[in-house]
Amino acid sequence: MNTACNYKLLLLLMLLPATAALSQTEEAAIGQVLDSFHEAAAEGDWARYFALMADQGVFLGTDVGERWPKAEFQAYAAGRSGWTYYPRQRNIDLTPDGNSAWFDEVLDSVSYGTSRGTGVLVKTAAGWKIAQYHLTFPIPNALSREVTDRIKAWEAGAN
Repeated sequence: MNTACNYKLLLLLMLLPATAALSQTEEAAIGQVLDSFHEAAAEGDWARYFALMADQGVFLGTDVGERWPKAEFQAYAAGRSGWTYYPRQRNIDLTPDGNSAWFDEVLDSVSYGTSRGTGVLVKTAAGWKIAQYHLTFPIPNALSREVTDRIKAWEAGAN
């Protein structure tokens, strides 16, 4: 290929969508997985909860030390009765090949108030599976300095 062809190809590639169009069917399927994930956690139904995760799935908790590969998270959850988060708002996007999705959702919790979940799902022969789920507590910008200063002070005292 000559330089002009390479340039035209590059321009064409730049015009392609960065994500695949999300059909209502795919959005509903992914949403159902996430809703079932939250329902199973609230019920302490760990068999259903972990069946929704990919084998290589990882749960990232709110504490910096909480990186739980699926098997470790199963062991942690086994002694728990569950936790409840209610999805308030959700955004879902697909990779161009349609085999992976990422999402972010705003959650309500009686225990913690507003939370955020983000993550990745992969399409498998058995349907969509959660490959990574990350739970966070969004900090309002007006409170961020106070909260991060307290975290830094706690970390300095803990080490």
